[in-house]
Amino acid sequence: MDRPNIVLINCDDLGYGDLGIYGSKVNKTPTIDAMAAEGMRFTDFYTASPVCSPSRGALLTGCYPPRISFGDFEGNWVLMPGQSVGLNPKETTIAGALKKVGYSTKIIGKWHVGDQPEFLPTEHGFDSYYGLPYSNDMGRQVDDPGPVDNPTIPARMKQLKDRPPLPLLRDNEVIQQQPDLRALTERYAEEAVNFIRENKDGPFFLYFAHMYVHLPLYAPENLVKASNNGDYGACVAGVDWVSKVLMHELKKQGIDEDTLVIFTSDNGSRMQNQGGSNGNLRGIKGTTWEGGQRVPCIMRWPGKIPAGTVRSDIISAIDFFPTIAAISGAEVPPNTIIDGVDMSPLMFTDGDIPTPRDQFVYYMGNRLEAIRKGKWKLHITRELRPDQRTGVVTEKAINEAAGTIPGLFNLETDIGETNNVYHDHPEIVEELSALAAACREDIGDEAEGVTGKNVRPSGHVENPDTLTHYDPEHPYIYAEYDKGERG
Repeated sequence: MDRPNIVLINCDDLGYGDLGIYGSKVNKTPTIDAMAAEGMRFTDFYTASPVCSPSRGALLTGCYPPRISFGDFEGNWVLMPGQSVGLNPKETTIAGALKKVGYSTKIIGKWHVGDQPEFLPTEHGFDSYYGLPYSNDMGRQVDDPGPVDNPTIPARMKQLKDRPPLPLLRDNEVIQQQPDLRALTERYAEEAVNFIRENKDGPFFLYFAHMYVHLPLYAPENLVKASNNGDYGACVAGVDWVSKVLMHELKKQGIDEDTLVIFTSDNGSRMQNQGGSNGNLRGIKGTTWEGGQRVPCIMRWPGKIPAGTVRSDIISAIDFFPTIAAISGAEVPPNTIIDGVDMSPLMFTDGDIPTPRDQFVYYMGNRLEAIRKGKWKLHITRELRPDQRTGVVTEKAINEAAGTIPGLFNLETDIGETNNVYHDHPEIVEELSALAAACREDIGDEAEGVTGKNVRPSGHVENPDTLTHYDPEHPYIYAEYDKGERG
């Protein structure tokens, strides 16, 4: 096959240290570990944002979130049910580009770049969709055990009982409300197998966007019993099981060697004592420390990608679009600025070659907080954000920021970002500061009050509405889910 099938597996909140191949001693991931042994593992792979909606919009378009006005959503970090904002239908996505050159395209799982009809997957290049339009904690759950009546808690954490029932969609239609989350991943796997069988003559693009390991954690009983890491380890095992199902089906259909499989996560682990791990990295989901944005990435394509290769080149999810376009014959939209670069030269060699990307910028929302070039990372600013459970800025957060802003770290020798050498290398600080200034002029920086000159608008609709509305007479399987954790 000249053009490969492409399977892109994107996990939710899976941390850098959550897989065996990345150092986990508690989670069982034999299939994913084998995928790395049969393919290529990246040690310095970054999502474009430490939270999910901006990260997913960036992955689909190849752009840093502020470029497509996708860093902030009317004051929310991520999109909420029924918001008027979404990924602009004028943006070209990976799916849209592949569809134009004959690919069958499908997304299974979490979407989270807009739930209004104008923003759903079938408006963004996907032939079909089966999944949840946003996070699995955005349906109806029992109250979070935290102080939800605290008046300083962000609006998105208030009125939790008033949230609409969690919708399961097929294409643009809600087919179930409040589905059984313990069984949903199995249903996703079945949908994926059917898609592969129906399109075995290819080419096809399957975007499998896991619910796992986002809160609340629901896993099948057999996985929970076998876990050494509670519900979290069971959900990680569920991710591994799906990978095993997909690998088995590709081999069964005789298309394993015709298929590029990419495995990654949308951001780092939340690390709230629930079993997740970012390994030796500092920081968590929602921060621009390495733990917020450096995540696992594995690529496997038998006969094409050299087996057992480990690369430390800087690579990002925004590079998927131009890379996939290069190997599939698809076209990156002309006369449109994207931030991703073609990484395909790295994929097909285990040798040292010039890296296509030598720098990366870290945005939280629309704030440029850090920049990396080569081994050096400069932290420029950090917003003192309130704890989401108490609504207050903690003394710990204040002290942490005071000791690290500004901060310069050598990531080759200090992956945990513990040794601030800002005052030891003024020439490096000057170089990275100049790069940050150029980026600020290009796509903006809310922290400095700068509007970028090359920013495109997000999508907006009038009179938005949620996809579902609570009906006390509806025969829900779960009128409320029995776990209150959110995050």
